[in-house]
Amino acid sequence: MKKRDFLKISSALVSSSLIPSSLFASPTNKKKRVRTAHIGVGQMGAQDLNSIASHKSVDVIALCDVDSNAIIEASKLYPKAKTYKDYRKMLKDIAADIDAVIVSTPDHTHGPASIMAMKMNKPVYCQKPLTHLVSEAREMKKLSEQKNLVTQMGIQVHSFYDYKLATILIQGGIIGKVNTVRAWTNSDHGGYDGPTPIGNDPIPESLDWNLWLGTSPERPYKKDFYHPGEWRKLINYGCGTFGDMGVHIFDTPYNALKLGTPLTIKSECRKPNSYSFPKKNRVTYKFPGTAYTTSNLTWIWSDGHYPLDEDNLILPNQEELPMQGSMFIGEKGRLLLPHFMEAPRLIVDGNYKKIDTSKYSKAQKIGKPIRKYNIATKIHYHEFIDACLGKDKVSAPFSYSSRLTETILLGLIAGRFPNKILHWDNINAKFKEDEANQYLSGSYRYF
Repeated sequence: MKKRDFLKISSALVSSSLIPSSLFASPTNKKKRVRTAHIGVGQMGAQDLNSIASHKSVDVIALCDVDSNAIIEASKLYPKAKTYKDYRKMLKDIAADIDAVIVSTPDHTHGPASIMAMKMNKPVYCQKPLTHLVSEAREMKKLSEQKNLVTQMGIQVHSFYDYKLATILIQGGIIGKVNTVRAWTNSDHGGYDGPTPIGNDPIPESLDWNLWLGTSPERPYKKDFYHPGEWRKLINYGCGTFGDMGVHIFDTPYNALKLGTPLTIKSECRKPNSYSFPKKNRVTYKFPGTAYTTSNLTWIWSDGHYPLDEDNLILPNQEELPMQGSMFIGEKGRLLLPHFMEAPRLIVDGNYKKIDTSKYSKAQKIGKPIRKYNIATKIHYHEFIDACLGKDKVSAPFSYSSRLTETILLGLIAGRFPNKILHWDNINAKFKEDEANQYLSGSYRYF
């Protein structure tokens, strides 16, 4: 089934429901309570659920998950919430009773579930990466802007002190115009270089395998390969290490430098297959210049290994690079941003220099660092709820996070053509190299 046909069916379901046409469509529409529906409540979904619900103005109305074990656990904490296996049925049944939708599924369901909710004029908080396909990212950006919806991508560190401080420092010119960004994680948890599994295993009684697959191609169930946690490694469901930790680590430099989409992308990795992402990747982007960069910007991402030992990554005092982080390289020095919950470090002439934040007026407005993740992470969730209440603005709306996600996804597509430079046409949303364009969109399975 073509994606557009699936969306037509979703639209038909929307039109058959009784939905107030402007409910929460405006971020200035003040309400006293926010009634939430949660799609995906296991693992990361459980954290999303509890963090959203920790806001004093939230009422959890509905829980949806394809695994009954996750529903059982979530229902212990929210016994009054209605429960569902199929998000389509949930949204159709209770559209008039909810004010916002939280999407915390594997990546391949982000787009279909979010788009259906947005067509119902519902604000959406969707986990990162925003979508699985470039076409979905563009569709979600368009919908959020057309309907003036409150939206937020679940990239919690975006609201952490250290990342906001790094943005202020870079935009304040602490290292001058930036010519290069290096970003990396030593982790390879989102890659798999082994054989494609054969055969099938019994589907657990708790799992609705058809609903888990959703719009993705049908395949037999194999224990320990898909649900609950291994899907991230696989092309049909996840976005690899790059689409997991890469989104977090990409976010601050991307935001601080006010980047758009890249001009070219080149990936260096193993020979591609149609099943899984490589365990080791190196992706080089070229971006057009902005007010905070030189005329062009080079961005090099590495995952599954430390970056190559280059002069611009050598740290003072013979220190080792953090396991993951980013380095801004500018005209007047370098700024290292470890990931995560560590302060940015200024390096000038091979030595660390103390950062005087008093020179940056905006730095005084972001408060002090919170070093407890379970406390700091709630800031991003509560920001979304407060925006729904008309009391705040979100910092990672789909208008921003769709561009960030698109950039990540273009890097993944480049991995299907190792060592080949791909040229991106942002206006027409296609590659110059036509063979790559087939991966921008995809067919949706009817389920």
